[in-house]
Amino acid sequence: MDSPSNSTTPRGGFLLQGFFEFPQLRPLLFLVLLAVHLATLSGNLLILVAVVSVPSRPPMLLFLCQLSAIELCYTLVVVPRSLADLSMPGHGSRGSPISFLGCAVQMQMFVALGGAECFLLAAMAYDRYVAICHPLRYASIVTPGLCARLALACCLGGLAVSVGLTVAVFHLPFCGSRLLVHFFCDITALLHLACTRSYVDELPLLGACLVLLLLPSVLILTSYGAIASALRHLHGGGGRRKAASTCASHLAVTFLHYGCATFMYVRPKSSYSPRLDRTVALVYTNVTPLLYPLIYSLRNREITSAIHRVLGLRGSGSV
Repeated sequence: MDSPSNSTTPRGGFLLQGFFEFPQLRPLLFLVLLAVHLATLSGNLLILVAVVSVPSRPPMLLFLCQLSAIELCYTLVVVPRSLADLSMPGHGSRGSPISFLGCAVQMQMFVALGGAECFLLAAMAYDRYVAICHPLRYASIVTPGLCARLALACCLGGLAVSVGLTVAVFHLPFCGSRLLVHFFCDITALLHLACTRSYVDELPLLGACLVLLLLPSVLILTSYGAIASALRHLHGGGGRRKAASTCASHLAVTFLHYGCATFMYVRPKSSYSPRLDRTVALVYTNVTPLLYPLIYSLRNREITSAIHRVLGLRGSGSV
């Protein structure tokens, strides 16, 4: 690693290497990512339109609407730029330039949206807890006003953490090279380029992980602990299966989101592997947002009914 005395602040910006070192793979990768991106946009837009078309929207549908909106913005922050870079062969193996400010804005928006999703998944777990453990009081507790306040709190929480983390990361000194071995301005790629020798400089990321991952995880585990206890005392296998099925899609999305985030960010800088991190990021920025609408459309009867109504199809489940 370069010494701190050789560190600089890259006012001219960075170079995103992307996948420029694989010129023969890039056309195929472009086509695959374009297809996945269009499918992701279509799936999440379909859920948004389906929820809007429902005359009376249960709180869970409002949460799903916000989740789809977050996923739409999440992919739009990263994927279009990546597709543009893949379609332009002129940069050789050096990478595509991105300004210092542009890189900071991209990282801040990426963290803000990911953080808002972490908080939203915790709010959805609370919704499931009230629905299963206090069904008679559900309508009086989970009101539209509470849903709106929770939605706003999720967005503001993600925004606050992202601004603090972005300021901390971009105040670090960066060593000679401006090349980020990544296709967007991810935290791990920037920290790998920073001239840091102590764990003190990694504390902002640790703090962000505590707020965005640990705190919501505790809330989710507490909610599902109470749900599991309630299901054990529920008489009748049919009622137990129906209650459990309402949680299945939320649990699947939660494991996907928190699993990827934990693997990527809850580890010391010494364990970073830029090329491996880039490959994993390719999955969680493209594949997992595509899986979310598939999971909910297959597991949630209200969403299935709304989608069929929008598409003009018959059948499929009661709202």
